[in-house]
Amino acid sequence: MKNIVILISGRGSNMEAVVRALDAEGWPARIAAVISNKPEAGGLAFAQARGIPTAVVPSKSFATRAEFDAKLQETIDVFEPDLVVLAGFMRILTAPFVEHYAGRMLNIHPSLLPLFPGLHTHQQALDAGCVEHGATVHFVTAELDHGPAVLQARIPVLPGDTEATLATRLLVEEHKLYPRAVRLFVEDRLVVENGAVRIVEPGFDAISI
Repeated sequence: MKNIVILISGRGSNMEAVVRALDAEGWPARIAAVISNKPEAGGLAFAQARGIPTAVVPSKSFATRAEFDAKLQETIDVFEPDLVVLAGFMRILTAPFVEHYAGRMLNIHPSLLPLFPGLHTHQQALDAGCVEHGATVHFVTAELDHGPAVLQARIPVLPGDTEATLATRLLVEEHKLYPRAVRLFVEDRLVVENGAVRIVEPGFDAISI
């Protein structure tokens, strides 16, 4: 039984998707805690209603990123996580923090990485004239939005799309993609070799995504 700690900063819709999938599909895991850097984060109420332990480490209370990350790490480690899931956690993490959870921290980014790391990815895709857009689940490394990709989802960019419409359509796919990736980790079906992820399918050798 693996322990999963989920980090959020807002409403936590991807967190909700992971929690609901775990419950519905009976993964060999449990959500050990949901932790936010914002006390007003809407996702905390959802977790509490489900009986999931919650904690808040207010980022505004710390003078430096290093001080915040040290307290956040201390809080996470109380729950003995096998996996840390970033679900709309709007913080740039320091290298020591990332290294502490190397190989056991996932993030979902709303672009087809390596395209458009950072913020405003939907507008970046529109400005670049992309015919498709998407989301990527990846292992977290010290380089922002550059860790090994686990899974991707793709959607077409439609005539008349705006940043808002593109984001809304993509979020539907994110809610399918992230639980699938987390389940693969829980089931020990992800192998990272030479900076790339291979997925071990039941009865088959590891395959590239």
